[in-house]
Amino acid sequence: MKFALTSAVFALMAGTAMADTITLYTSQPNADAQQTVDAFMAANPGTEVEWVRDGTTQLMARLRAEIEAGNPQPDVLLIADTVTLEGMAQEGLLAAYQSPEADAYDAALYSPEGYYYSTKLITTGIVYNTGVETVPTSWSDLADPAMQGMIAMPSPLYSGAALIHLATLTGDETLGWDYYATLAENEARAQGGNGGTFQAVASGEKPYGMVVDFLTIRNKAEGSPVEFVFPEEGVSYVTEPVAIMSSAKNMEGAQKFVDFVLSAEGQELVLDMGYIPARDGMGVPEGFPAREDIKLMAFDPAEALENSEANKGKFAELFGAE
Repeated sequence: MKFALTSAVFALMAGTAMADTITLYTSQPNADAQQTVDAFMAANPGTEVEWVRDGTTQLMARLRAEIEAGNPQPDVLLIADTVTLEGMAQEGLLAAYQSPEADAYDAALYSPEGYYYSTKLITTGIVYNTGVETVPTSWSDLADPAMQGMIAMPSPLYSGAALIHLATLTGDETLGWDYYATLAENEARAQGGNGGTFQAVASGEKPYGMVVDFLTIRNKAEGSPVEFVFPEEGVSYVTEPVAIMSSAKNMEGAQKFVDFVLSAEGQELVLDMGYIPARDGMGVPEGFPAREDIKLMAFDPAEALENSEANKGKFAELFGAE
């Protein structure tokens, strides 16, 4: 009897030790992260997820410290932008994985080698207060001298999405750095993040701004006096990509997670959360135009990474450092 009890305890301990667990580091809002984890575990019984949520900058600082100590914790990352993950891929910190779900995605939205995959589209366009007389339809409209002192925008020295926006617009042959120079001459206010920019426009402090789509569209639905414009030249975008660490302790579980968030079921979650899914053939949240009517501007994460510090420097020269 004693032997049987010991064997049972041993079997239980062995089963616990071999439990299928993955560790996720994510910059999603807490509610979104919990919803994602719960849905994944429901779709993959027997796989548990331990997750840590923080801003991308803070998560990367934590992860770098873990890497330096020789003990990186996450198996999988779900963070704000492809530029950060492109840098990690170039350092050999990410595992290449060819997800079978990739066929349902535009090739521009994932790494050709499979180092990272976009999960949603968060675009930056124009917000304006409904009290204005002139409604902009293009980025070039904000460069009109008549709008001097009327524009707010997040700073790329503070916001990752704003840095990608800067790289996108300055890389456009019809806009370029001349566009930002004109904005600076027009005394556009460039500071803080998207939240502060939105509040400045919603309050009427600044009639116009550059901001991420969902802030305006969600707040408009709740009665805020704002409208959002998808400019005719197109919009920049961040995509909250998912990636697997090359040091992942549970590679199979991490691959399951990637496949899930890219699947139709996983992308329905993105839609339920109020974002544009990255997967083709999905709907859009209420208040957004049809997906085919949203023009995405060209963007190269590797080029943006290479030019990141130079872009920040040029921007600081034009607008001043915060």
